[in-house]
Amino acid sequence: MFTGIIESVGVVKDLKKELQNLHITIACNFTNELKIDQSVAHNGVCLTVVHISGNEYTVTAIEETLSKTNLKQLQVNDYVNLERAMKLGDRLDGHIVQGHVDQTAICTDITYEEGSWKFTFQYDASLNNITIEKGSITVNGVSLTVVDSEKDSFSVAIIPYTFEHTNFKNFIKGTEVNLEFDVIGKYVTRLMSLN
Repeated sequence: MFTGIIESVGVVKDLKKELQNLHITIACNFTNELKIDQSVAHNGVCLTVVHISGNEYTVTAIEETLSKTNLKQLQVNDYVNLERAMKLGDRLDGHIVQGHVDQTAICTDITYEEGSWKFTFQYDASLNNITIEKGSITVNGVSLTVVDSEKDSFSVAIIPYTFEHTNFKNFIKGTEVNLEFDVIGKYVTRLMSLN
């Protein structure tokens, strides 16, 4: 379980393909606090630490994960949003995030609005995921509030702190991002489809 509050931005140091799996090695400032088998969200994708060496650790993404996320596009020196799993009893500063990406979206517009940025994303609406204005959405692991909501797109406002401390600062039009829709909204949508 995660909160969508990014703890650090890691750097991809190595990528190794093994059969259909991808071993991703990341350098970050909290590697010395990690343990083997620990869960870390990478651009919103929950992956298990399988190896630690110095300030770098390795996780493995299987084909199912690669096919549904933007991790398949990672390259060495790319920046990745990181969050360790929430501790029971901690404050929930973002919203409930499972680390299970529902689908990807494409950044279609970035507008600077005199002190903040408005990012617009388009996604495949045929997968029956929804957003609502003022509802929660997770983009590359970042807990955000939806500003504008359409059937297949939405916008979010990014404050300077979030812009500087996540990989949002590296987004351009056409950037593919991971989306995890609000878990409560997913259950409501599912219940409505049963009636």
